[in-house]
Amino acid sequence: MKTTLMLLAIAVCLLGCQPTEQVQSFSGAAQGTTYHVRYWSEQPISQPAFQRAVEQELQRIDSLMSNYRNDSVIEKFNQQHTTDAINVGPEIVQLVTIAKQISEATSGCYDLTIAPLFSLWGFRDQQLTIPSEQQRAQLAPQIGLNLVNIVATEQLAKSHPAVSIDLSSIAQGYSVQRLVDIAKQYGISNYLIEIGGELQTQGSKPDGRHWRIAIDKPLPQQQQLQKIVDVIKPEPLAIMTSGTYRHYYDQAGNRYSHIIDARRLAPVSHSTVSVTVFHDDLSEADAWSTALLCLGSAAGMDVAKQYGLSVLFIDQHQDTFTEYSSTALQHNRAITLTQPQYP
Repeated sequence: MKTTLMLLAIAVCLLGCQPTEQVQSFSGAAQGTTYHVRYWSEQPISQPAFQRAVEQELQRIDSLMSNYRNDSVIEKFNQQHTTDAINVGPEIVQLVTIAKQISEATSGCYDLTIAPLFSLWGFRDQQLTIPSEQQRAQLAPQIGLNLVNIVATEQLAKSHPAVSIDLSSIAQGYSVQRLVDIAKQYGISNYLIEIGGELQTQGSKPDGRHWRIAIDKPLPQQQQLQKIVDVIKPEPLAIMTSGTYRHYYDQAGNRYSHIIDARRLAPVSHSTVSVTVFHDDLSEADAWSTALLCLGSAAGMDVAKQYGLSVLFIDQHQDTFTEYSSTALQHNRAITLTQPQYP
Protein backbone atom coordinates (compact mmCIF):
# COMPACT_ATOMS: atom_id res chain seq x y z
CA MET A 1 0.00 0.00 0.00
CA LYS A 2 1.38 3.33 -0.98
CA THR A 3 1.38 6.41 1.18
CA THR A 4 0.23 9.80 0.01
CA LEU A 5 2.48 12.55 -1.26
CA MET A 6 0.39 15.67 -0.71
CA LEU A 7 0.25 17.94 -3.72
CA LEU A 8 0.47 21.60 -2.82
CA ALA A 9 -2.29 23.94 -4.01
CA ILE A 10 -4.20 21.58 -6.31
CA ALA A 11 -6.42 23.71 -8.55
CA VAL A 12 -10.09 23.09 -9.31
CA CYS A 13 -11.03 21.26 -12.50
CA LEU A 14 -11.34 23.50 -15.55
CA LEU A 15 -13.06 22.45 -18.77
CA GLY A 16 -12.85 23.28 -22.44
CA CYS A 17 -9.97 24.36 -24.65
CA GLN A 18 -7.82 26.22 -22.19
CA PRO A 19 -5.94 29.47 -22.67
CA THR A 20 -2.20 29.16 -22.93
CA GLU A 21 0.32 29.46 -20.11
CA GLN A 22 -1.99 28.78 -17.19
CA VAL A 23 -1.77 25.75 -14.90
CA GLN A 24 -4.82 23.59 -15.61
CA SER A 25 -5.91 20.55 -13.64
CA PHE A 26 -8.35 17.69 -13.49
CA SER A 27 -8.71 14.67 -11.23
CA GLY A 28 -10.77 11.57 -10.60
CA ALA A 29 -10.99 8.16 -8.99
CA ALA A 30 -8.70 5.36 -10.17
CA GLN A 31 -7.18 2.11 -8.91
CA GLY A 32 -8.79 2.33 -5.49
CA THR A 33 -7.42 5.84 -4.97
CA THR A 34 -7.40 9.14 -6.86
CA TYR A 35 -5.41 10.70 -9.67
CA HIS A 36 -4.50 14.34 -10.33
CA VAL A 37 -3.14 15.91 -13.50
CA ARG A 38 -1.72 19.46 -13.49
CA TYR A 39 -0.24 20.91 -16.64
CA TRP A 40 0.21 23.92 -18.85
CA SER A 41 0.94 24.32 -22.52
CA GLU A 42 1.89 27.12 -24.88
CA GLN A 43 -0.71 25.72 -27.29
CA PRO A 44 -4.43 25.32 -26.52
CA ILE A 45 -5.36 21.84 -25.26
CA SER A 46 -8.81 20.26 -25.35
CA GLN A 47 -9.00 19.30 -21.72
CA PRO A 48 -12.14 17.12 -22.07
CA ALA A 49 -10.39 15.05 -24.76
CA PHE A 50 -7.21 14.85 -22.68
CA GLN A 51 -9.15 13.75 -19.60
CA ARG A 52 -11.11 11.14 -21.55
CA ALA A 53 -7.85 9.69 -22.90
CA VAL A 54 -6.43 9.54 -19.37
CA GLU A 55 -9.47 7.81 -17.90
CA GLN A 56 -9.72 5.32 -20.75
CA GLU A 57 -6.08 4.39 -20.25
CA LEU A 58 -6.57 3.94 -16.51
CA GLN A 59 -9.49 1.63 -17.20
CA ARG A 60 -7.42 -0.34 -19.70
CA ILE A 61 -4.58 -0.81 -17.21
CA ASP A 62 -7.08 -1.83 -14.55
CA SER A 63 -8.36 -4.57 -16.87
CA LEU A 64 -4.78 -5.83 -17.22
CA MET A 65 -3.24 -5.51 -13.77
CA SER A 66 -5.90 -5.20 -11.07
CA ASN A 67 -5.77 -7.93 -8.43
CA TYR A 68 -9.27 -6.92 -7.32
CA ARG A 69 -10.92 -7.84 -10.63
CA ASN A 70 -11.48 -11.53 -11.31
CA ASP A 71 -11.58 -10.78 -15.03
CA SER A 72 -8.25 -8.91 -15.21
CA VAL A 73 -5.41 -10.47 -17.17
CA ILE A 74 -3.22 -10.91 -14.09
CA GLU A 75 -6.02 -12.56 -12.11
CA LYS A 76 -6.75 -14.92 -14.96
CA PHE A 77 -3.05 -15.84 -14.87
CA ASN A 78 -3.29 -16.43 -11.12
CA GLN A 79 -6.40 -18.59 -11.51
CA GLN A 80 -4.78 -20.94 -14.03
CA HIS A 81 -3.14 -23.68 -11.97
CA THR A 82 -0.79 -24.90 -14.65
CA THR A 83 2.88 -24.79 -15.53
CA ASP A 84 2.11 -24.20 -19.20
CA ALA A 85 3.01 -20.86 -20.80
CA ILE A 86 0.26 -18.27 -20.38
CA ASN A 87 -0.19 -15.21 -22.53
CA VAL A 88 -0.31 -12.03 -20.41
CA GLY A 89 0.84 -9.42 -22.92
CA PRO A 90 4.08 -7.42 -23.16
CA GLU A 91 3.30 -4.88 -20.44
CA ILE A 92 2.95 -7.40 -17.62
CA VAL A 93 6.05 -9.25 -18.83
CA GLN A 94 7.94 -5.96 -18.79
CA LEU A 95 6.93 -5.26 -15.18
CA VAL A 96 7.79 -8.81 -14.08
CA THR A 97 11.22 -8.38 -15.70
CA ILE A 98 11.85 -5.19 -13.69
CA ALA A 99 10.54 -6.83 -10.51
CA LYS A 100 12.85 -9.82 -10.96
CA GLN A 101 15.88 -7.53 -11.16
CA ILE A 102 14.89 -5.61 -8.03
CA SER A 103 13.98 -8.82 -6.19
CA GLU A 104 17.44 -10.16 -6.90
CA ALA A 105 19.01 -6.87 -5.74
CA THR A 106 17.18 -7.22 -2.40
CA SER A 107 18.07 -10.91 -1.98
CA GLY A 108 14.41 -11.84 -2.37
CA CYS A 109 12.93 -9.47 0.21
CA TYR A 110 10.87 -7.77 -2.52
CA ASP A 111 8.67 -10.27 -4.34
CA LEU A 112 5.50 -10.15 -6.43
CA THR A 113 4.34 -13.65 -5.40
CA ILE A 114 3.49 -12.82 -1.77
CA ALA A 115 -0.25 -12.40 -2.39
CA PRO A 116 -1.15 -15.59 -0.46
CA LEU A 117 0.72 -14.19 2.55
CA PHE A 118 -1.52 -11.09 2.61
CA SER A 119 -4.49 -13.41 3.05
CA LEU A 120 -2.68 -15.65 5.53
CA TRP A 121 -1.81 -12.71 7.79
CA GLY A 122 -5.31 -11.21 7.49
CA PHE A 123 -4.52 -8.09 5.45
CA ARG A 124 -7.07 -9.05 2.79
CA ASP A 125 -9.86 -9.48 5.34
CA GLN A 126 -8.84 -6.49 7.51
CA GLN A 127 -8.34 -8.77 10.50
CA LEU A 128 -4.92 -9.75 11.80
CA THR A 129 -4.35 -13.50 12.00
CA ILE A 130 -0.92 -14.67 13.09
CA PRO A 131 -0.23 -17.92 11.24
CA SER A 132 1.64 -20.85 12.69
CA GLU A 133 5.04 -21.93 11.42
CA GLN A 134 3.31 -24.90 9.82
CA GLN A 135 0.87 -22.67 7.92
CA ARG A 136 3.70 -20.52 6.62
CA ALA A 137 5.70 -23.58 5.64
CA GLN A 138 2.77 -24.90 3.64
CA LEU A 139 2.75 -21.75 1.53
CA ALA A 140 6.53 -21.50 1.14
CA PRO A 141 6.76 -23.69 -2.02
CA GLN A 142 4.61 -21.22 -3.97
CA ILE A 143 6.43 -18.06 -2.83
CA GLY A 144 9.33 -16.72 -4.87
CA LEU A 145 9.63 -14.71 -8.07
CA ASN A 146 12.09 -17.31 -9.33
CA LEU A 147 9.00 -19.51 -9.75
CA VAL A 148 7.74 -17.19 -12.51
CA ASN A 149 9.49 -17.78 -15.81
CA ILE A 150 9.57 -15.35 -18.73
CA VAL A 151 8.88 -17.58 -21.71
CA ALA A 152 8.51 -14.91 -24.39
CA THR A 153 7.85 -11.18 -24.71
CA GLU A 154 4.15 -11.81 -24.00
CA GLN A 155 4.18 -15.06 -22.02
CA LEU A 156 4.88 -16.20 -18.48
CA ALA A 157 4.94 -19.68 -16.99
CA LYS A 158 4.82 -20.93 -13.40
CA SER A 159 7.19 -23.48 -11.92
CA HIS A 160 4.56 -24.16 -9.27
CA PRO A 161 0.93 -24.15 -10.50
CA ALA A 162 -0.37 -22.30 -7.42
CA VAL A 163 1.92 -19.27 -7.84
CA SER A 164 0.09 -15.94 -8.02
CA ILE A 165 1.34 -12.43 -8.79
CA ASP A 166 0.39 -9.15 -7.10
CA LEU A 167 1.40 -6.15 -9.24
CA SER A 168 0.28 -3.46 -6.80
CA SER A 169 3.84 -2.49 -5.87
CA ILE A 170 4.80 -1.62 -9.44
CA ALA A 171 1.63 -1.14 -11.52
CA GLN A 172 0.82 2.30 -10.16
CA GLY A 173 4.18 3.66 -11.25
CA TYR A 174 3.62 2.15 -14.68
CA SER A 175 0.17 3.76 -14.77
CA VAL A 176 1.68 7.19 -14.16
CA GLN A 177 4.10 6.49 -17.01
CA ARG A 178 1.22 5.75 -19.35
CA LEU A 179 -0.49 9.03 -18.39
CA VAL A 180 2.79 10.82 -19.03
CA ASP A 181 2.88 9.22 -22.49
CA ILE A 182 -0.61 10.53 -23.17
CA ALA A 183 0.42 14.03 -22.07
CA LYS A 184 3.27 13.86 -24.57
CA GLN A 185 0.82 12.89 -27.31
CA TYR A 186 -1.05 16.13 -26.56
CA GLY A 187 2.18 18.12 -26.78
CA ILE A 188 2.34 18.78 -23.04
CA SER A 189 5.85 19.07 -21.62
CA ASN A 190 5.12 20.88 -18.34
CA TYR A 191 3.14 18.75 -15.91
CA LEU A 192 2.73 17.11 -12.53
CA ILE A 193 0.90 13.79 -12.88
CA GLU A 194 0.02 11.74 -9.80
CA ILE A 195 -1.88 8.58 -8.87
CA GLY A 196 -2.33 7.78 -5.20
CA GLY A 197 0.74 9.82 -4.26
CA GLU A 198 3.01 8.31 -6.93
CA LEU A 199 4.01 11.03 -9.33
CA GLN A 200 6.22 12.46 -12.01
CA THR A 201 7.03 16.06 -12.85
CA GLN A 202 8.51 17.70 -15.90
CA GLY A 203 9.27 21.30 -16.74
CA SER A 204 8.03 24.06 -14.46
CA LYS A 205 5.08 26.33 -13.81
CA PRO A 206 4.32 29.07 -16.37
CA ASP A 207 6.09 31.73 -14.28
CA GLY A 208 9.22 29.57 -14.05
CA ARG A 209 8.65 28.42 -10.47
CA HIS A 210 9.47 24.81 -9.65
CA TRP A 211 6.92 22.09 -9.09
CA ARG A 212 6.59 21.64 -5.34
CA ILE A 213 5.57 18.48 -3.49
CA ALA A 214 5.22 17.67 0.20
CA ILE A 215 6.15 14.36 1.82
CA ASP A 216 3.91 13.25 4.68
CA LYS A 217 5.19 12.84 8.19
CA PRO A 218 4.70 9.09 8.77
CA LEU A 219 1.91 9.38 11.31
CA PRO A 220 -1.15 7.11 11.19
CA GLN A 221 -4.52 8.83 10.81
CA GLN A 222 -2.85 12.25 10.70
CA GLN A 223 -1.64 14.51 7.93
CA GLN A 224 1.42 16.60 8.73
CA LEU A 225 4.35 17.54 6.54
CA GLN A 226 7.78 15.99 6.93
CA LYS A 227 9.61 17.50 3.96
CA ILE A 228 9.02 19.95 1.11
CA VAL A 229 10.47 18.91 -2.25
CA ASP A 230 11.29 21.55 -4.86
CA VAL A 231 11.96 19.92 -8.24
CA ILE A 232 14.79 21.97 -9.74
CA LYS A 233 15.50 20.13 -12.96
CA PRO A 234 13.13 20.43 -15.95
CA GLU A 235 13.68 16.83 -17.06
CA PRO A 236 11.18 14.15 -15.98
CA LEU A 237 11.55 13.07 -12.35
CA ALA A 238 9.61 10.30 -10.60
CA ILE A 239 8.93 10.64 -6.87
CA MET A 240 7.59 7.55 -5.10
CA THR A 241 6.90 7.02 -1.40
CA SER A 242 6.03 3.79 0.41
CA GLY A 243 5.20 3.53 4.09
CA THR A 244 4.20 1.06 6.77
CA TYR A 245 2.11 3.49 8.81
CA ARG A 246 -1.17 3.49 6.88
CA HIS A 247 -1.94 -0.24 6.98
CA TYR A 248 -0.85 -2.18 10.05
CA TYR A 249 -2.08 -3.93 13.19
CA ASP A 250 -0.86 -3.57 16.77
CA GLN A 251 -1.20 -6.63 18.98
CA ALA A 252 0.42 -7.60 22.26
CA GLY A 253 2.99 -4.80 21.97
CA ASN A 254 4.01 -5.75 18.44
CA ARG A 255 3.27 -3.95 15.18
CA TYR A 256 2.48 -5.97 12.07
CA SER A 257 2.86 -4.02 8.83
CA HIS A 258 1.38 -4.95 5.45
CA ILE A 259 4.93 -4.84 4.01
CA ILE A 260 5.89 -8.51 3.95
CA ASP A 261 9.43 -9.85 3.73
CA ALA A 262 9.19 -12.76 1.28
CA ARG A 263 12.31 -14.35 2.78
CA ARG A 264 10.70 -14.62 6.21
CA LEU A 265 7.10 -15.05 4.99
CA ALA A 266 6.21 -12.43 7.58
CA PRO A 267 5.72 -8.67 7.98
CA VAL A 268 8.86 -6.59 8.35
CA SER A 269 10.01 -5.96 11.91
CA HIS A 270 12.48 -3.07 11.50
CA SER A 271 11.88 0.58 12.46
CA THR A 272 11.80 2.10 8.95
CA VAL A 273 8.33 3.55 8.35
CA SER A 274 8.75 5.54 5.14
CA VAL A 275 10.91 5.42 2.00
CA THR A 276 10.90 8.00 -0.80
CA VAL A 277 12.72 7.31 -4.05
CA PHE A 278 13.67 9.97 -6.62
CA HIS A 279 14.32 8.34 -9.99
CA ASP A 280 14.08 8.77 -13.75
CA ASP A 281 11.97 5.64 -14.35
CA LEU A 282 8.48 5.44 -12.88
CA SER A 283 8.04 1.66 -12.77
CA GLU A 284 11.46 1.11 -11.26
CA ALA A 285 10.93 3.90 -8.72
CA ASP A 286 7.63 2.37 -7.61
CA ALA A 287 9.17 -1.07 -7.13
CA TRP A 288 12.31 0.31 -5.45
CA SER A 289 10.30 2.28 -2.87
CA THR A 290 8.57 -0.91 -1.71
CA ALA A 291 11.72 -3.01 -1.99
CA LEU A 292 13.82 -0.62 0.10
CA LEU A 293 11.05 -0.32 2.67
CA CYS A 294 11.07 -4.10 2.88
CA LEU A 295 14.81 -4.06 3.59
CA GLY A 296 14.73 -1.16 6.05
CA SER A 297 17.19 1.71 6.25
CA ALA A 298 20.22 -0.31 7.42
CA ALA A 299 20.28 -2.87 4.61
CA GLY A 300 18.46 -0.54 2.21
CA MET A 301 21.17 2.10 2.44
CA ASP A 302 23.75 -0.39 1.20
CA VAL A 303 21.57 -1.33 -1.77
CA ALA A 304 20.86 2.33 -2.55
CA LYS A 305 24.59 3.00 -2.59
CA GLN A 306 25.28 -0.02 -4.80
CA TYR A 307 22.69 1.06 -7.38
CA GLY A 308 23.20 4.82 -7.10
CA LEU A 309 19.65 5.45 -5.89
CA SER A 310 18.45 8.76 -4.43
CA VAL A 311 16.48 7.68 -1.37
CA LEU A 312 15.12 9.27 1.80
CA PHE A 313 14.56 6.77 4.62
CA ILE A 314 12.55 7.70 7.73
CA ASP A 315 12.83 5.55 10.85
CA GLN A 316 10.61 5.78 13.91
CA HIS A 317 11.75 5.17 17.48
CA GLN A 318 8.81 5.74 19.80
CA ASP A 319 7.71 9.33 18.99
CA THR A 320 10.94 10.35 17.26
CA PHE A 321 11.49 10.30 13.50
CA THR A 322 15.02 10.10 12.08
CA GLU A 323 15.87 10.76 8.43
CA TYR A 324 18.63 9.05 6.47
CA SER A 325 19.62 10.25 3.00
CA SER A 326 21.49 8.01 0.57
CA THR A 327 24.77 9.26 -0.89
CA ALA A 328 23.13 9.80 -4.27
CA LEU A 329 20.37 11.89 -2.68
CA GLN A 330 22.89 14.04 -0.85
CA HIS A 331 24.48 14.90 -4.20
CA ASN A 332 21.25 15.09 -6.21
CA ARG A 333 21.05 18.50 -7.92
CA ALA A 334 17.59 17.81 -9.35
CA ILE A 335 15.78 18.59 -6.09
CA THR A 336 16.03 20.48 -2.84
CA LEU A 337 14.55 19.18 0.40
CA THR A 338 13.50 21.61 3.13
CA GLN A 339 11.68 21.46 6.43
CA PRO A 340 8.10 22.77 6.39
CA GLN A 341 7.65 26.09 8.18
CA TYR A 342 4.80 26.32 10.62
CA PRO A 343 3.56 29.57 12.20
